[in-house]
Amino acid sequence: MRPSSPTSSLAKAHPDHPKLADLTSVNEQTKEQDANSAAMGQGGIAVSPPPQTTTPVSMSDADSIASSPDMPRRPGGLSDGPNARSKTVTVADGDDTFGVLNRHPAAPPPDITKPKQESASPVDNGRMIFRVGVSEDRNRRCRRTMEDAHSFVYDFAAVKGQGYFAVFDGHAGKHAAEWCGQNFHEYLLDAILTQPDQPMPDLMNKTFHVVDSRLSKLAQAGKTSSGCTAVTAFLRIEENDDETRKGFVNPGLQPRGLMDGKGEDELEAQTSLQPSSRRSSMGAGTSGQMGGAASASGGSGSMSRKMSGRRIRDFVKSLTGSGKNDDEAVEDDSFVSTTDGSKVEAIEPRSDKGIKRVLYTANVGDARAVLCRGGKAVRLTYDHKGSDAQEAKRITDAGGFVMNNRVNGVLAVTRSLGDASMKEFVVGSPYTTETALDDQDEFLIVACDGLWDVTEDQDAVDLIRAIGDPQDASRRLLDHAITNYSTDNLSVMVVRFYHHQ
Repeated sequence: MRPSSPTSSLAKAHPDHPKLADLTSVNEQTKEQDANSAAMGQGGIAVSPPPQTTTPVSMSDADSIASSPDMPRRPGGLSDGPNARSKTVTVADGDDTFGVLNRHPAAPPPDITKPKQESASPVDNGRMIFRVGVSEDRNRRCRRTMEDAHSFVYDFAAVKGQGYFAVFDGHAGKHAAEWCGQNFHEYLLDAILTQPDQPMPDLMNKTFHVVDSRLSKLAQAGKTSSGCTAVTAFLRIEENDDETRKGFVNPGLQPRGLMDGKGEDELEAQTSLQPSSRRSSMGAGTSGQMGGAASASGGSGSMSRKMSGRRIRDFVKSLTGSGKNDDEAVEDDSFVSTTDGSKVEAIEPRSDKGIKRVLYTANVGDARAVLCRGGKAVRLTYDHKGSDAQEAKRITDAGGFVMNNRVNGVLAVTRSLGDASMKEFVVGSPYTTETALDDQDEFLIVACDGLWDVTEDQDAVDLIRAIGDPQDASRRLLDHAITNYSTDNLSVMVVRFYHHQ
């Protein structure tokens, strides 16, 4: 397991970021700064402390007056309802999800309580496979609105075995988090397709900056100053060669041009038209069960799509206030396709050198990703807070100030996406890590600070280690956080890895 290279262009561009190896000693120096230390050292594991949930509350913009069909939409395809909308979670008809956002393959996860030869596992051709579980709660006792969003993609970039996982925690409104939940993965994909030979930490860094710039433009046009913390993870399949770190690219995909500022309006038109009302964490009312089998051509794809003129016209109508609400805007989901409209089949990654799985993470703010390695919690992210001495120095050097651990006395986090009015100080430069996965790696927790404010990293790992179903595991963490008086919105994602069944 190794952090992102200190000689990479990312490290040169952002020398203010501490390196993971340095953070191990910080963690032991003072317990009071535990939330600001990352728990992963070069060649080893260091456990760092951080702070972990009841029945998810169904939320929908349709429940509020602001979501009336007559209400005009904001630029970027964002609704005016008070609650952030995550794409409804669905289940595919078979093992292929065709890159559809928030869609599970039909095969159930293996039962880790049974011997490997007895457990019913999805067909994996000897690969490590994974399954995702997501639970969320507005926390109505403390919060009037839901400002979190989440997203995941199986076989990301149309390569079998790859995955994308993200949680976005909004503040000062839900628009930035909602937009990222619907669009961030498209920008990351575009970066990969545009520069496939670039180091992945650099591509994730570039993606964060391009997304941050787009949110600033949307904020200016829509007169909203919202922002969000973000934690993203990309499980990448690479050739087993430490020199090249070469990944796999599906030849059926072409970049949209998002990295060059092209195709943004079309993308937002497409994603805004997807049925995306906030339901329970598995998209089936309040039952918490996985719902809604996908049609053969269903889903909001991650790659280039074919879009009809009718759907574009509907989007234009919605901007003028004459469109339908989000749940009625489109009856059929778009699917991952080539320019002629045919589906893109995910490729099987193969190499004479063998393949390996590498987990790349990037975050801004205090949303976290924590890996369970052999039962030990390994933090893969860095908490960007006003209480952090290095972040406070960066802000004061830029001409700002930190008062009561808040930037200019206002914002508790020092890095985020959006927050256009404070962009001079609250930057969108992410902290990145690179971790080669092996058989010791059991699962990944991706969650907002609503969990970590009341749960230590190791406690979270211990709570769910024996729970094989990632959906049950995410629900367990959600219940724990609420029971322990979390006062924030809650979004918890658990990615369970299954090795060679």
